[in-house]
Amino acid sequence: MSTPERYPPALGFRVMLSIFLRTYLVGANYNTRGMQNVGLAMTLEPGLHVIHRDVRELQKARRRALQHYNTHPFWTPLLAGIFLSLERDIARGVLPAPMVQRVKNTTTYTLSALGDSFFSGALLVFCVLILTLLLTGGWLGLGWLWLLCCFSGIHLFKLMTFLGGFRDGIAYLTRLKRWNLIDWSQRIKLINAGLLLMFWWRLWTELGSEAVPWWAWFFWSAAVLLCVFGSFWFRLSRLWFVPIILVLWFGLWQVWGGNL
Repeated sequence: MSTPERYPPALGFRVMLSIFLRTYLVGANYNTRGMQNVGLAMTLEPGLHVIHRDVRELQKARRRALQHYNTHPFWTPLLAGIFLSLERDIARGVLPAPMVQRVKNTTTYTLSALGDSFFSGALLVFCVLILTLLLTGGWLGLGWLWLLCCFSGIHLFKLMTFLGGFRDGIAYLTRLKRWNLIDWSQRIKLINAGLLLMFWWRLWTELGSEAVPWWAWFFWSAAVLLCVFGSFWFRLSRLWFVPIILVLWFGLWQVWGGNL
């Protein structure tokens, strides 16, 4: 029976860079059984090969990596760093092997929901709305600069969380909790509603009342705000507001003779 290595070799720069770059391909072999598990296993492979020198321990680590895995892609670098940190402690004999799957079960789905809300539902929309306002305002140079900052920022975020997760392991999740991203996602979504209203106002001033009647602009602006604040305050799906808005719209169209 093999004994665990107390001090597995350190991961060099080239190995860490290879692992980080592979996190961008975690969804390349998505499947209905393990979802992103094959991509995660390929991501961790360079690190596992260095950490576990014993062939049997390496095979066990590969099987652990192939367990069911699915989360928001922006969190994959962080989780890859944490999983490598856990594997390093397992090789040292500090942690039991089942700890990897326990961490997977308790973090991946939570981070997946958080990623959908903060990144996909709030932050990316905010970036696109700012870019749209800059471009429609004729500030092409500022638009390119803003796009470059957003693009660089998200990749810097991935790199920093990857290194932090590998350095601190599961302790890094405590720092992540202090960021309070759930509340920030709600704040950004409210800002996005205001930015969308600004964009609509810019379209109104550019097109003028001859192209679209004034009441149509105010109606649809109020409809968007109703969907946003109604779903936020009353916890109702925005789909419930759609039939009400459409009935009111066709009623006003018949009365005032506006253009659809």
